[in-house]
Amino acid sequence: MNQRDMTIFEHIGELRKRLIIVVVFFFVAIVASFFISQPLIRFLQHADEASQLTMNAFRITDPFKVYMEMIFFLAVILTSPVILYQLWAFISPGLYERERKVTLSYIPFSVILFLGGLAFSYFILFPNIIKFMMNLSGDMEIQQVIGINEYFQFLFQITVPFGFLFQLPVVMLFLTRLGIVTPMFLGKIRKYAYFVLLVIAAIITPPDIVSHMMVTVPLLILYEISIAIARIGYRKSLEAEKLLEQEESSEEE
Repeated sequence: MNQRDMTIFEHIGELRKRLIIVVVFFFVAIVASFFISQPLIRFLQHADEASQLTMNAFRITDPFKVYMEMIFFLAVILTSPVILYQLWAFISPGLYERERKVTLSYIPFSVILFLGGLAFSYFILFPNIIKFMMNLSGDMEIQQVIGINEYFQFLFQITVPFGFLFQLPVVMLFLTRLGIVTPMFLGKIRKYAYFVLLVIAAIITPPDIVSHMMVTVPLLILYEISIAIARIGYRKSLEAEKLLEQEESSEEE
């Protein structure tokens, strides 16, 4: 049945089915994450970024809290391809055949970009922020006592947003192919988008110009890449519509 012909109750039933699949995979991912989280936590504690820091637990529950947060974080990453596929499966009946094939190909790119955002923030941004904080503490003659809970919360605060921000090109291409936005519109709101990205960079990074620029410049480049990709998607969308009109007119003749 075409999604355009489905009733609201059928839409709700379809959405319920997709959510059940996601929840089942999420619980499977949680079970798998129980075996991965402890080795990963130990690795992050002994990585170069944390090798000079002594991790402390200020509450009895801090290690358990970090353990559960890591499990949840890993489960979300492992489930993300399933979430994206179920989202595509839910909206795909309302798309043309060409749009289905094109949008399905976005899923692996989306996962790769998410992991790329995590890698960029952890290997490039996070070490420089830690270095800045430690140098600032040394200049102020402050001896830092690092809580393991606060350390991992700060790590997640820095890395996770970049995983989602790196999705910007795929999201823009997806919205363009669906006709929701156009490259012209994205170019028109460029200055407002730049302002929002500057605010996001200010929230994520410490108040020094180097760290701020290390975040702001990649975000601005990502936005420009998104516009360029959206132009390609927009052109292909117009070509697909033109070809469809030609096919419909030839059928009528």
